[in-house]
Formats: sequence, C-alpha cells, structure tokens
Amino acid sequence: MQFDDVILGRRSIRGYKPDPVPRALIEEIIGLAMRAPSSMNTQPWNFYVIAGEPLDRIRAGNTERNLAGVPHSREFRTGQPFANQHRDRQVGVAKQLFAAMDIARDDKAKRQDWVLRGFRQFDAPVCIIVTYDRVLDGSDDTPFDCGAVTTALVHAAWSRGLGAVINSQGIMQSPVVREHAGIADDQVIMKSVALGWPDETFPANAVVSERKSVAEATVFVGFEE
Repeated sequence: MQFDDVILGRRSIRGYKPDPVPRALIEEIIGLAMRAPSSMNTQPWNFYVIAGEPLDRIRAGNTERNLAGVPHSREFRTGQPFANQHRDRQVGVAKQLFAAMDIARDDKAKRQDWVLRGFRQFDAPVCIIVTYDRVLDGSDDTPFDCGAVTTALVHAAWSRGLGAVINSQGIMQSPVVREHAGIADDQVIMKSVALGWPDETFPANAVVSERKSVAEATVFVGFEE
C-alpha cells in the first residue's frame, strides 16, 4: 500500500475472523512500528503479544471481574471524564457503532454485550499489550512515545491486511492481564491492541469515525494569506 492509502483507509476493527496470525508477521509489524520517534531515542516501549489459551484466560478473567462489579484498576492514569466537544465526539462515534450494530438505546442486554466485547479484546485472535519501563513512570514524554509506536503499529498492521483497534477495556482489570501475560514487575501496563484478520461481514467494521477539519484543528502563524 501507498502511505496515503494506509492513513486514509485504516479504521478501527472490532470484529475478527478466528484465523491465527503468523508470529513472523507480527514480528515484522512490530519491527516496522519501532521505527517510530521517541524522546532522545529512549524507546520506552515493550510489547507482550498474547494468543491462544493465555488470551482466553484473560478474556474470562476480565469478564468475570467486570460482571462481579470489581472496580477497574488501570495502571496508567485515566484523567478526568470527557466533557464538552470531547464528550460530544465520544458520544458521536458510539452512536455510529450502535446504529451499525442495531443496538437500541433501551436494549440493555445488547449494550452490555457490546461493552463486554471490549473486555474480551473484541474476540480477536491476538492481543498486544503495550507497556513502558517503570523507571520512566511520571515522564510526560514516555506516554507520548508509546502513543507514537502504537499508532505506527496499527498502521503497519493495516498495510499488511490486518485490522486492529487500540483500546483500554482490555487492561481495565490489570491484575488479570499481568498474571496471565507474565508481565514483568518493571513494566507499567499502558494500552492494549486487538489484532487479527478483519471480518468484513461484521457491521461495526464499516464505521468510519468523523474527523474535525484542518481549519478547526490548526492555527497558522507567520504565513501570508
């Protein structure tokens, strides 16, 4: 694919075929992603790539704890709930997804199942947990760098025909993830990425989230009109 095709064509994939993803292909994708820039070349990121039975145990543990009402335990700071235009965008994409999946506002069962899909890593055959070195905890550059490598990861995956969605639901119950993925104590769990071959028949996969315009997002200073 050309670069523009990857950037403009990529979308978040929330429905996957059960087909396995070859380890060599994942290694290739991660290798490409790690060309992402980082502050002073610190490269704070690490990846735990999970499939098969360990991933099934994480799915089960996440689901059980959430249904039991166990409080979430993300290791990376969550910040304040979204408000104003940021909340509007969050609600907007949710409406797009619910419409695609035919989930009515008052259908509690379908809405709960949709939420639980996130905790199950959208039933993808692969989950990649992005961590960073604990010694860098508190650095503002580190999450910026991890965001860069994760963005590069999903674009590299798309260029190879794979789909992905960056999400936080899969790490909301961090003790479950840490146990079954064998995550080292010197790592902080930051994000998760569901990865696999897109199921083109899954309605939500056709959703393309809206973007604000360049004019809304950009201030030019020192340029002639």
